[in-house]
Amino acid sequence: MQKIHKLNKIHLQLIAIIAMTIDHLTWLIYDGYDKSTIAIILHLIGRLAFPIMAFFIAEGYHYTRNKKKYISRIFIFSLISHIPYMMQAMSFKEYGWLSLIPFATGEGITRFLNQASVLWAYFIGLLMLVVNDSSRLKNYQKLLLVFILAIIAFPADWSSIGALVVLSIGSNRNHPIKQIIWSMFYVSLYALVYIFALDLTYGLLQFGVIMAIIPLIFYNGKKSENQLINNIMKWFFYIYYPLHLLILGIIGIFI
Repeated sequence: MQKIHKLNKIHLQLIAIIAMTIDHLTWLIYDGYDKSTIAIILHLIGRLAFPIMAFFIAEGYHYTRNKKKYISRIFIFSLISHIPYMMQAMSFKEYGWLSLIPFATGEGITRFLNQASVLWAYFIGLLMLVVNDSSRLKNYQKLLLVFILAIIAFPADWSSIGALVVLSIGSNRNHPIKQIIWSMFYVSLYALVYIFALDLTYGLLQFGVIMAIIPLIFYNGKKSENQLINNIMKWFFYIYYPLHLLILGIIGIFI
């Protein structure tokens, strides 16, 4: 079995980054919830990004020597990414600069969806892990705090589900079946919200995250043997994420 473990952390991160970029480019090229075959395929490829990055966010929490510093870093980059994220979002095409103001656009439940990047959901997921790991809190207190945090994460890309998937992965380390079952349960809830609030086809499309199991099966649990590459990739995603959103947002404005 060990022979199949050919992919290291850098390989998987690059897969996630490429998939994410394809997904965001597709939102730029194809207007709204385009039902063409090529748009659906490209968005399906994009579903690889979220679970892989959620996995490494949770793994980062486990391995970091300074959890406060790690969580603070995700928080800071979630703030940095807000304007670039909203600039490339579909709402910007319709509402312009007004969409940069949280909850200023949309109608009904859509006013509260996609108002922040997925990094906000990841940040809240890390706080959920802190709550889960606390030895001072009773179980009912943990449940209450996780519920409150889920509400705070609701406006983000991938909504509360993004945070709960991080919690599911991080709290079930070394139990991949539990990680998959709980993550897919939460994704199913997200798909239902998507179906009823936004679009049927794109709601069903969210189940494409299950494909991420394939590259994760090949993960060897290690970093690259090249330390320089490890040092570069440590910061590459944090920089690449808001930067590519900003570039796409600027292109979208002129298009």
